[in-house]
Amino acid sequence: MEKNPELRHAWDFVEHTGISIFLTGKAGTGKTTFLRTLKEKSSKRSVIVAPTGVAAINAGGMTIHSFFQLPLSPFVPEASIKNRFDYSKEKRKIMRTLDLLIIDEISMVRSDVLDAIDSVLRRFREHDKPFGGVQLLMIGDLQQLTPVVTPEEERLLQRYYDTPYFFGSKALRSINYVTIELMHVYRQQDDRFITLLNNIREGRVSETDLLKLNERYDPKFEPEVGSDYIRLTTHNRMAESYNDDQLRNLPSKACTFTAEVDGNFPEYNYPADFRLTLKRGAQVMFIRNDNNGRYYNGRIGHVTYLDNEKIQVLCPGDELEIEVQQETWENTKYTLNEKTKQIEAEVQGTFKQYPLRLAWAITIHKSQGLTFEHAIIDAQSSFAAGQVYVALSRCKTLEGLVLASPISSSAIINDSQVTNYISHQTEEAAKSIKALPVLKEEYYRQLLLELFSFYEIKACEDTIYRVLSEYFFKFPKVTTLHKMAIIDLDERIIGVSMKWGSVIWRMTTEQLHEEKFLERVKKSALYFHSQLTEIFSHLIDITKGVQSNNKTTNKRFDNSFSDLRQAYSTKHEVLEAIIKEGFSITGYLASKQEAILNSLDDGTGRKQKKKTEDSAPKVPKISTGEISYNLFKAGKSIEAIAKERGLTPATIQGHLIPYIQKGYIQLNEVIDESKARTIQQKIKLAGKDASLKALKILCPANISYSDILLVMKTTMLQ
Repeated sequence: MEKNPELRHAWDFVEHTGISIFLTGKAGTGKTTFLRTLKEKSSKRSVIVAPTGVAAINAGGMTIHSFFQLPLSPFVPEASIKNRFDYSKEKRKIMRTLDLLIIDEISMVRSDVLDAIDSVLRRFREHDKPFGGVQLLMIGDLQQLTPVVTPEEERLLQRYYDTPYFFGSKALRSINYVTIELMHVYRQQDDRFITLLNNIREGRVSETDLLKLNERYDPKFEPEVGSDYIRLTTHNRMAESYNDDQLRNLPSKACTFTAEVDGNFPEYNYPADFRLTLKRGAQVMFIRNDNNGRYYNGRIGHVTYLDNEKIQVLCPGDELEIEVQQETWENTKYTLNEKTKQIEAEVQGTFKQYPLRLAWAITIHKSQGLTFEHAIIDAQSSFAAGQVYVALSRCKTLEGLVLASPISSSAIINDSQVTNYISHQTEEAAKSIKALPVLKEEYYRQLLLELFSFYEIKACEDTIYRVLSEYFFKFPKVTTLHKMAIIDLDERIIGVSMKWGSVIWRMTTEQLHEEKFLERVKKSALYFHSQLTEIFSHLIDITKGVQSNNKTTNKRFDNSFSDLRQAYSTKHEVLEAIIKEGFSITGYLASKQEAILNSLDDGTGRKQKKKTEDSAPKVPKISTGEISYNLFKAGKSIEAIAKERGLTPATIQGHLIPYIQKGYIQLNEVIDESKARTIQQKIKLAGKDASLKALKILCPANISYSDILLVMKTTMLQ
């Protein structure tokens, strides 16, 4: 990767920015290798999906439709996706904590499917951001296999999309993403052949190119016995018919090997033949890489011996036969390891079979991603864009391929939409790569802004207040407290965070990394942490008890309360981590994901954690409010506590509000009685709906905002 600038750029964009990437490149340029490397070494929490079962199995992921639980019918803008609570708790956790979504074979993904993914992710994450704010890595080559669209689907989708290709997605068009094209071809070494393939791929094949290519036409060609030639056809029936004929002509006895399927492994995802019938002398292809390096996916050989328990294969160039063992494929789903907090692939079912397929012939479609030394190509019935290119590019050399039928210019199908799109994206890619250092720093700045953004909590609080006001008239105290929380959020958190955001925007890149600034970040985190505690710690507790006799309203309340509690809990825990560890990209992302996981309980506020026999009993965590309360009960004044803890007297006063409400402290222990009476009078005069600012104007100068809040929250609601 270090020697390949495009691969290095792709890695930097994935790991050090939040920008989505379309990673493309000619056949044999290392896209699959990059995916494997990323899977092993990336620090981001990722999931791999693909449009087909075989592609998903090969990539070690799941199909798009399975992971996102999408219907098989096309997705249109007015279509509804399942309610997020229809997804399992496990799936919701994964969605909420996802950093990176990897989509392999993106060329085969329709535009509406990408919009369906966008719709699902918005439900679980940030609803106002495309794909819920998740970074995408889309891998594939548009000049190879294209999306499958039936005539009926095409008629429907034409009403909403100008192209079925993924780049027609409305969500994708709303974001800035970078295209990186891998240029170095590893599969072919012959420059003449590479140039010929490039011309075919890009739809600018000349008469000279066709003449050169058709020199390989030989309709009477018959490969020597024991050679590794494989025939590539356009249609399944052509490949199957050819293989059946060749197998039938062999005089030896046939043996059939039946796969062992355990657990959940759908038939449409079978990676090999369920019943594999072979004879001695049969030409076969390995369909998996061997851990010991004896064979690889796409290697051709011939069966030299077989019985009901044993298969031996000899490959051209080898002196010794390979004794083939059964391989096991896994059907996986993504789960969260509660201990490590990592996304893991959990095995749902297994498929055990010999990793072989009859291979006198296979379809061009099935050949994608494979490499052959020798191939016979029958592509005169080409029916889809990119088919001829895929077939020709499977071979390492021009001399290694034979044409069973001549290739005319009409067989080389290219889509002008694809050509124009690639041309535009290539131009934009150069600009993005040049700006990579700046984009890295902007990612750092954006995460800082995200840390001090509280709009999600504000939106959740607005929603629950609206639900309480409209449906829960029997809980006026709780409703009023939530109204006050909205006022508090606006004046004590949102307003301050906006000012802090302006500071972050104004600072230079160098200033954002200075130790002095990072200390300010920790102090600001402490401020917001204490303010959130004041506003919500007691409020969350008393809101839990809200109930109605109406199931619909209860569900509406439960959903809004769950959202608020999760948003508060997540932000509260992240701020706590920043106070302790300071700010860094990796530290922030890790703390955010863990905080989200910890907040995603059963929705009641009671976290469900499995107990193990060997787990040591945990010491209950003391909240910041409880610390202040204990110090107050020990006889220390509010001013002394504030000085000791490095907080403001107003913050300490806010910590004590829940304890006054519960009767553990008397109001006159915290504020002078005359002040309290004055504030009560002014509230009655102005009305309970009066703003803090209006009340402050009415009160004498020696009465602070925190004094007014204290009285409002402890006396006027009783």
